[in-house]
Amino acid sequence: MPGGLGMPNKAVGMANGALRTPNGAVPGASPGTEVGAEGVPLGGFALLDVDRRRRTGVPEVVYGEGKTSEQIFALLAELRAHDPEAPALATRCPADVLDGAATRFPGDAVHADHVAGTLAVGAMPPARGNVLVVTAGTTDLKVARECAATLAVLGVRADVLADVGVAGLGRLLSRLDDLRAAECVVVVAGMDGALPSVVAGLVSAPVIGVPTSVGYGVAAGGLAAAASMLASCSPGLVVVNIDNGFGAAAHAAKIVRAVHR
Repeated sequence: MPGGLGMPNKAVGMANGALRTPNGAVPGASPGTEVGAEGVPLGGFALLDVDRRRRTGVPEVVYGEGKTSEQIFALLAELRAHDPEAPALATRCPADVLDGAATRFPGDAVHADHVAGTLAVGAMPPARGNVLVVTAGTTDLKVARECAATLAVLGVRADVLADVGVAGLGRLLSRLDDLRAAECVVVVAGMDGALPSVVAGLVSAPVIGVPTSVGYGVAAGGLAAAASMLASCSPGLVVVNIDNGFGAAAHAAKIVRAVHR
């Protein structure tokens, strides 16, 4: 779909020959039934929600951690088969999946990011909007790159501004024009998690805080950063789960979609 987030508003033919009406219902089915709403079974290990993009604007994404390489490849292939006009995305992928993807999908564009651990299969949609993904430190880049890769799949333009944490605040203040030009700012920070509060006090756009599991001792695997962000006195800051670059991207994409509706 153009822009990665568009939703069809007329009857659409499906691969199995069924049709759905403008509200997504299946003709002749029980009220409220939608094509794909019951899930598509795959190999006895998954029930794919192929209707999610139409319902929510964000498609099902494969969470690679804990899955075998063959399961990840099979899930991506099935998602592509049901939604060939849009790329399929997997996050938290092991290196062998990232290295072997081009061979497994020879007819598709393959976008593998070894820093983020993300794999996208299929051509990227045209980008719209302007999201800035900011990191406090270099170690936060893995999560920031997951966010940026997800936004690209969702058809949202994203730039990454790295290593501008509060220990050297002049680095951030020198980029105020970039911060204030963004329609949404995603701020990724570990340790004390202070950076999102600072950014939210400088810009008028929505700010999404992403705590990371970076830090010593009492940083407690990101709990200290998460608590700091949640306790922020800066208005306009929302917070997602620890290391959840994907979740931040999904929220940012919905903001951009609302702006450009």
